[in-house]
Amino acid sequence: LNKQEMKYLLFLIFLLPFCISVSQPPNIIYFFADDLGYGDVGFTGHPTIRTPNLDMMASQGMRFNQFYSAAAICSPSRGSLLTGRLPIRTGIYSAFDYPLDNIFRVFYPWSTGSLPESEITLPTLLKQKNYQSSIIGKWHLGHVNALPTLRGFDHFYGLPYSQDEGCPPGYNMTCEHEWQHIWPGVPLYRNTTIIQQPVDLQTLVPRYTAEAKDFIRNSVSAETPFFLYLAYDEVHVPLFASKDYLGTSLRGLFGDAVQEMDGSIGEILNYLVELGIHENTFSFFTSDNGPWKKQQINGGSSGQFRGGKGTTFEGGFREPAVAYWPGTVNPGQVNFDITSSMDLFVTALDLANVSVPNDRVIDGVSLVPALLNNSKVDRECYFYYRSKFLQAVRCNEYKINYFTRCGFCTDPPVWHDPPLMYNVDQDPKEYYNLNTTLPQYAKIIDDITSVVAKHNSTLDSFPQNSAQLDGINLLVAPCCNDDHKNRCQCGNDHPHGGEHIVTFVD
Repeated sequence: LNKQEMKYLLFLIFLLPFCISVSQPPNIIYFFADDLGYGDVGFTGHPTIRTPNLDMMASQGMRFNQFYSAAAICSPSRGSLLTGRLPIRTGIYSAFDYPLDNIFRVFYPWSTGSLPESEITLPTLLKQKNYQSSIIGKWHLGHVNALPTLRGFDHFYGLPYSQDEGCPPGYNMTCEHEWQHIWPGVPLYRNTTIIQQPVDLQTLVPRYTAEAKDFIRNSVSAETPFFLYLAYDEVHVPLFASKDYLGTSLRGLFGDAVQEMDGSIGEILNYLVELGIHENTFSFFTSDNGPWKKQQINGGSSGQFRGGKGTTFEGGFREPAVAYWPGTVNPGQVNFDITSSMDLFVTALDLANVSVPNDRVIDGVSLVPALLNNSKVDRECYFYYRSKFLQAVRCNEYKINYFTRCGFCTDPPVWHDPPLMYNVDQDPKEYYNLNTTLPQYAKIIDDITSVVAKHNSTLDSFPQNSAQLDGINLLVAPCCNDDHKNRCQCGNDHPHGGEHIVTFVD
């Protein structure tokens, strides 16, 4: 070969991974935990919780050590995963100021709002390449004319919201708050039909796993690529585990729950091998937000990070994250770039060779170059919102906090002028506030202020949705028989027959 031909050959070799991803769209699985902290899994160092399957994914795939959720609480985080957009754009925030904004932070059984129809979801876009899509697990993006099959998914098997949003008397349940009794038991849906209410939590993960395997098998039989969003309820309270996992962890029931989730993930990954599709399936694991520290022993660990669920400190946003794709993503890699759950929206579209919507701002970026070639991720800054308020901004290693708030208390916001400033690469616990009167740090604040001004100029772009979390109507709580007086009892497939025995552990 002459020099010109050699250059051309090397260019083709460089393009080969991208060509494969375009000509043979991979199956995509997103494993999504609930309230799992950065320090709650084996590959981030938890001393008494065993997660061999997640650890295998980390050792045989790519870990993301600076991976962020889009929000520090459930509903806004989940909407951003499926749209690639910050909650301030999707409308999943409250229009109220302190203190009422403390109430309207997620969707409840009485909520009338939802992820707006104007938002374009990932499963909707993947239909362009004939993907079958399923969400198995927790939805939490509204249930009034807004369940997953009305937002792009072909299939739904799971809960419309968190398992603590319903605690009817007379079912051997314990509840943290008396007002939880006003809601009927949490329902289990198949598509738009309630098939069990209250849901039996102790059998839920095995049913999720079986449902996932059925969906995968049916997609393979139909010779169509699939997108599976497996949104586990672990480890939101009330904690639960099936009989096969109860008492298996030194960490107690919290550890049992994590280990059961890990076991489910392992069973699904092994099933991909059994079907011979593991090398054409891209999998990613992360969590919706940091640990709910208010729950004390029943909450998780943010590792070395400050704060947890509900806060804009690193512990509320920083998540364990790992990508796994045998034969394509090289094993043992660690990425240190600023990355986000919103990137999973763009990454899936990139893998499927589907164009990103160009009529709206998309905040996610593709991780494909990093996954295939260990290239740098195209992001320098990240925005930390709590509801409609921009509380903090990170650019490169520096993070400034305009105001801070506790995650779940009634204390008012604390404003900081000048803002708190941390080097989160060197001080991930946000312990050492830098002296912003020094010229080098004052300049960084000026630079970030310019970034924020540019960001704010994009917030009026179409479609800018109005706040969705504030609308309530006590009559919209899901009930399988429209008879709240009879406790909304149903479910012929209930493992305990008509008894509906459910034990909540708070």
